[in-house]
Amino acid sequence: MKLKSLLFALAALFVAFSANGQIEEPVSWTQKSVDKGDGNYELRMTATIEHPFHMYDMGPYVDGPNATTVTFTPVEGVDTVGTVTASAEPKKMFDEGFGMEIGYYEGSVTFVQNVKVTSAEPVTVKMNIEWQTCNDVTCLPPADEDFIFKLDGVKGGTVAAASEGASADVSATETTVVPVQEGNGEVSQLKRESSIWSTIIAAILWGFAALLTPCVFPMVPMTVSFFMKSSGSKSKGRFMAAFYGFSIIALYTLPIAIIILITYIAGGDAVTADIFNWLSTHWLPNIVFFLVFMIFAASFLGAFEIVLPSSLVNKSDAKADKGGLVGVFFMALTLVLVSFSCTGPIVGTILVQSTQGAVWEPILTMFVFSAAFALPFTIFAFFPSLLKNLPKSGGWLNSVKVVLGFIELALGLKFLSVADQTYHWGLLDREVYIALWIVIFSMLGFYLLGKLRFAHDSEEPYVKVKKLILAIITFAFVVYLIPGMFGAPLKALSGYLPPMHTHDFNLLEAAGSQSVSSADVEARGKKYSDFLHMAHGLNGFFDYEEGMEYARKVGKPVLVDFTGHGCVNCREMEANVWSDKEVLRILNQDYVIISLYVDDKKELPESDWVTLPNGKVLKTLGKINAQFQAERFGVNGQPYYVILDNEGKELVEPRGYNLSVPGYIDFLNSGVAKYKEKD
Repeated sequence: MKLKSLLFALAALFVAFSANGQIEEPVSWTQKSVDKGDGNYELRMTATIEHPFHMYDMGPYVDGPNATTVTFTPVEGVDTVGTVTASAEPKKMFDEGFGMEIGYYEGSVTFVQNVKVTSAEPVTVKMNIEWQTCNDVTCLPPADEDFIFKLDGVKGGTVAAASEGASADVSATETTVVPVQEGNGEVSQLKRESSIWSTIIAAILWGFAALLTPCVFPMVPMTVSFFMKSSGSKSKGRFMAAFYGFSIIALYTLPIAIIILITYIAGGDAVTADIFNWLSTHWLPNIVFFLVFMIFAASFLGAFEIVLPSSLVNKSDAKADKGGLVGVFFMALTLVLVSFSCTGPIVGTILVQSTQGAVWEPILTMFVFSAAFALPFTIFAFFPSLLKNLPKSGGWLNSVKVVLGFIELALGLKFLSVADQTYHWGLLDREVYIALWIVIFSMLGFYLLGKLRFAHDSEEPYVKVKKLILAIITFAFVVYLIPGMFGAPLKALSGYLPPMHTHDFNLLEAAGSQSVSSADVEARGKKYSDFLHMAHGLNGFFDYEEGMEYARKVGKPVLVDFTGHGCVNCREMEANVWSDKEVLRILNQDYVIISLYVDDKKELPESDWVTLPNGKVLKTLGKINAQFQAERFGVNGQPYYVILDNEGKELVEPRGYNLSVPGYIDFLNSGVAKYKEKD
């Protein structure tokens, strides 16, 4: 508790600091070139990241945070070899604001680019890295660093190490961005909603659920019978039972572990990461995963059975009769093979889901799944007398299988959604996705009430209480989903649903806009509104001068919202504070909103470029806005809210990240009051 209190106090101090001053960039860089011989060089750029900040990994992300990007300036006599890799595997978390898993680095990370020098004369190579850092309170605008590497020609054969931290402004040089393949994959389906703990819990639940399927549950009495006949002494019987459970775990875990470790040993982090990066981001594997889920669901619903060749099962069963540890192992193998038609879809489900995480997650998820699956068999092998307390096999087992089939249908849509969002197909917008879930879970509810029957179901004369309770829970979930068709955020499901901007019709925003005066309807910026959008359908501007001109025209105070696409806390403020009815009313009626994105990569026309005193030219909208925030207000963190009069003078103390709705209402009201006092 003392440590937790100390951390909380430090976080509070940091909030107070970040709200009142500019935060120094927490990333420092060093560089080094390593001669590999024959003109091959390894260019290494190492970032040291101060605690408690973290740097986003190399993505790439669609509608997500600002990934670290590397720019290589082409130079005659030097060719790049492969793509940029990272020395460290990024940590992963699910970010509710972006609705996706994102990766980040802490402490230190080195980015490596291999090049080959073909020139006989010394050459100078220029690299640029752009990154963004955040902590739990704020995000800083994207920053960048230039690196110069002086390399000997092919005949030189020696290393010419660049000076530590050397940089040069090459903003006027035309560059080509090298696509980055990072040290681990990023997924489309990252705060840690799909964390390692939620992955473990899901795998455990699937493991227990597998026991209740019709091809697994009948194996329990067979297991007990096997051990009662072959155990001998009690101590030997328990040892054999423990070995039985261990064998089940090994048979599920070792194959996937061997496959992953082979790729890891053969190619290191880069090869393994590339596989998982491709699996999680490319449209082809996501469509394949979607189809696999649909096939598994059809199997669970009774359309067909996925079975292994009977000869394989028979051979394993015959060897189980030999007794001893060999017999126990083959008894475990027989269980795995016989139960494949039911556990195969479940194993496929959790493996596909675990590819959305780090390299080791498939091994871990398979281990915890198999441990949960093996535990009941091991317990019954230890204590055969518990068998008499088990319910008899019957139609209820097929009901469990059908319920799992409906769940497979719902979960499989996520992979189609990932491909749809990444490639902008427009096939599975938010309301279509929610509509499909409503239909799927409504049909599940009717099935539980006995209104739907499948091929292998037993006829039941009445609804049992357990099924009634499950039906009530299912229909309650359906009722929760229905408002989502009209724009409700459904925050509890944000990690599974497509983002709000894909919703074609938002009744809540439409209803809110009806109360806005005609003058306020005009308060929609012309500049950049083709690719930037206000939260909750609010009207506003994305250019400071355009917004200030309108504020002077209508005689209202200005709320300047410094925000960013990669700002997690900005999304939280919009979702939890700006969504409040009173906050929306004040913003609509009393303010002109100017949202300035500090990380947008849109390159502006040359007439809008900004040249700094040191000669560096800012060409993108994000860098220009970030420079304006730092220069004008001495702050570089987001979110940051400033209330100005229509002449640009501050009216009240600016406000940063704070999820207190009453506090934000007081902040807005005090700004209006100060503005009226000036009049």
